Amino acid sequence: MRSSFAIVAVLLATGTVIAQTNPAPNQTGGQAQGQSATKPANAGGPQTQPPSGAKKLPEAKSQEEYKAYQDAAAKTNPDEMAAAADAFAAKFPNSELRELLYVRAMNLYQQSDNAEKEIAMGRKAIAIDPTDPVPLINVASALAEATHDTDLDRQDRYNEASKDAQAAISNIDTGLHVPPNAPPERVAMVKTNILAMAYETLGVIEINEKNYAAAEQNLQKAVDARKASPEASVYLRLSVAQDNLGKYPQALESANKAAELAQPGSVVQSLAKQQQARLQKLIAAGSASSPATSPTAMPAPAKPATGQPSNTTPPPTPH
Repeated sequence: MRSSFAIVAVLLATGTVIAQTNPAPNQTGGQAQGQSATKPANAGGPQTQPPSGAKKLPEAKSQEEYKAYQDAAAKTNPDEMAAAADAFAAKFPNSELRELLYVRAMNLYQQSDNAEKEIAMGRKAIAIDPTDPVPLINVASALAEATHDTDLDRQDRYNEASKDAQAAISNIDTGLHVPPNAPPERVAMVKTNILAMAYETLGVIEINEKNYAAAEQNLQKAVDARKASPEASVYLRLSVAQDNLGKYPQALESANKAAELAQPGSVVQSLAKQQQARLQKLIAAGSASSPATSPTAMPAPAKPATGQPSNTTPPPTPH
């Protein structure tokens, strides 16, 4: 499902996630300063507060804990990072830094396209901090993408994804770990991308559940959230929902936007053009045909897959 996920992952990795994975504790256990992980805050130094409404940064209770965190966070292999996070959590079961290590492991698994392990690490982070939108949206998005109609726990996974996406939206202003020196525009961009991903996730789930009116509403919110940096595949999914509602002119407008925004030669562009052709035929025929049946899985733009829909069915929508 993750049309914008690769972009958002990079954004979070250079903004919110780095802030999370690089807290600098005061050696006496004081407020974290948001400095690089390689340079702890000076003991007894001035205490910088997080931005208004933001959650304070996690902090280590001892130099030993902080050093162990640094060593674990240095891992770049996802399996090694996951093992290091578990080992750190076992040694420091009350540490505020545990979540940050699980978030890092989650991101590394996302980058290696391992959705199930990404979900597992994200769930561990959520268990520690159920209000952090970063693991919430990662887990919601991964569940929506990796769940299939044949899964015995399909409904449970969709329910979890919906709950996490809604929680990401609800906690967007208070759940992020924002360093005191974070540029406001960076924070705003991170929030915008999380919100867009959350609404897109909800829209995809509703399409898979054949609740097309709710899907249209959520996907329109995803479009509205990203007006400054629109995503082709979100418009394509919006077109699918509108198509299934019989709103052919609106669906064509969304398909046109998807084709315009899509990378030349990409899967999304190919699907958008097929959708354009289908809708143009329906409109030319006076919309005599009934809305298309529920779509199946569409490859995410960053992860193309084979298989194209016919001109008589809407472009499939990703899980």
